Amino acid sequence: MRLLLLSNSTNHGREYLDHAIDEIADFFKGVRRVAFVPFALADQAGYGARAASRLARIGIEVETVRADPSGAAAIEGADGIFVGGGNTFRLLDKLHRSALLKDVRGRVLEGTPYLGSSAGTVIAAPTIKTTNDMPIVELPTLASLGFVPFQINCHYLDPDPASSHMGETRETRLMEFLEENDATVAGVREGGWLRLEGGTLRLSGSSARIFSRGRAPMEYGPGADLSFLMAL
Repeated sequence: MRLLLLSNSTNHGREYLDHAIDEIADFFKGVRRVAFVPFALADQAGYGARAASRLARIGIEVETVRADPSGAAAIEGADGIFVGGGNTFRLLDKLHRSALLKDVRGRVLEGTPYLGSSAGTVIAAPTIKTTNDMPIVELPTLASLGFVPFQINCHYLDPDPASSHMGETRETRLMEFLEENDATVAGVREGGWLRLEGGTLRLSGSSARIFSRGRAPMEYGPGADLSFLMAL
């Protein structure tokens, strides 16, 4: 498999995909047409137009996938797949209801390069249990694509020592998840991404915090080889 999993699609003070555009261009080298899955947002046409405009600047044509029979044809005919961010529950629900989840999974397992951002990254994990989103729709299952054997938490936030907020921190919530699930979670901070290619999983752009049941969280910086996570 070839995966490029962005924690976020827009960094503060920059435009859509700018922070990772060189990595995307390198990842999609030789790719002419990408099928873009916009299901995580309500305005799917507008989202598709935004992705098409941005990727056109690096010479890539975008076909926006629709949740109808044409969607399967778009996925089958593309050289690459891009699943955008938004609400993870809405994204997975639409993929299940349109029966396109299996089409995306099949193409990627065959070697079609997969780019995900935020929600599109979360669904690369076995389940979406570690997403940050509210369940705005009810899903038949939380199981997702399962391209990687570990869970992913995008937009990972560290506790702010200057804050008076008394609610749970992100770390607290992930530790609660591990109380009920024997799993590993990669908390990828904004500006970061995971790239799987040639059997190597590498962290770039930012740092990440790895959580495992019964162990203290571990910190990894940009450039870290996280291939051990693929052997879980």
